[in-house]
Amino acid sequence: QVRMEESGGGLVQAGGSLRLSCAASGRTFSGFAMGWFRQGPGKEREFVAAKSQNGRKTYYADSVKGRFTISRDNAKNTVYLQMNSLKHEDTAVYYCAAGARIFYSESLYYTETTYDYWGQGTQVTVSS
Repeated sequence: QVRMEESGGGLVQAGGSLRLSCAASGRTFSGFAMGWFRQGPGKEREFVAAKSQNGRKTYYADSVKGRFTISRDNAKNTVYLQMNSLKHEDTAVYYCAAGARIFYSESLYYTETTYDYWGQGTQVTVSS
């Protein structure tokens, strides 16, 4: 059974930092694209960041560029999201996702339906 579990969320003041982790189990995810999405209050889920299967390509939403960093540790089957300079508008439930298919175009990384496995989400609240 494939399982993905996020951790590291919490309450932080604006300007602070958090590091989210997503541990995958049930199979090896080293050949998978990994992504982070988020859903803020009253909003639709949106793309945050992604890393390609081979780890050479990284993509970020414009709203988090320069502040967030996605990384992966294939030996631990874990993907991370380092979030710095947090803003109130970063408040959301953050989800990790894994995609098994070939991501042959950049746009696929931004698309929820491209991903096959999802975690349950972790709440991040940024106080202003």
